[in-house]
Amino acid sequence: MGKITVLLADDHAVLRTGLRMLINAQPDMEVVGEAADGREAIEAAEQFQPDVLLLDLTMPGLGGLSALGVIREKAPGTKVLVLTMHDDEGYLRQVLRSGGSGYVVKRAADVELLSAIRAVKRGEVYVHSSMTKALVGGVFDRRVEREAGSSDRFDDLSDREKEVLRLLARGYTNQQIADMLFLSVKTIETYRARLMEKLKLRTRAELVHYALKKGLLCLDS
Repeated sequence: MGKITVLLADDHAVLRTGLRMLINAQPDMEVVGEAADGREAIEAAEQFQPDVLLLDLTMPGLGGLSALGVIREKAPGTKVLVLTMHDDEGYLRQVLRSGGSGYVVKRAADVELLSAIRAVKRGEVYVHSSMTKALVGGVFDRRVEREAGSSDRFDDLSDREKEVLRLLARGYTNQQIADMLFLSVKTIETYRARLMEKLKLRTRAELVHYALKKGLLCLDS
């Protein structure tokens, strides 16, 4: 198995140097490129198609949050792991809604970063421990709590629907899920639409939140 390829996107050159040294010291990882702003991150992601992109949110010019959606289109196989100073649930919501796979606060990077990179590469959602309450404690997206609380149809889902739900919440694309389950993309799209309708979910962020509540995902702490 090859190494996990990582792209660094942060406007602080000193931080990028430190991250490069940390990551390249791991036997299963290597940094393949760097970017200093959102536009460079988009170009580098399209060029290198890395397994994981470490993306800062606040950079000059085009910020990371604005670039995230474009990166997911240009490099659909790349897992985007946000590395930021912002310990803020609002940013977390936007990152998940835009297709991000993880959220690590810089002050905890020396402890969590390597585990986070490996987790998102495996297809898991990694959220810094201080943000867990925002996802599962009722602070994040209260509308889902209200709508799903009294008419939760989770037990009505088939085993296949639950498996598709779990894979969608882990960030896999329709094509990737189709390949894993030996089904057509159209079939997965049908499952996805049926799940969203049954569970009254509208966004990927709500889907991740719901899967977490049901124990289909595990947050690293």
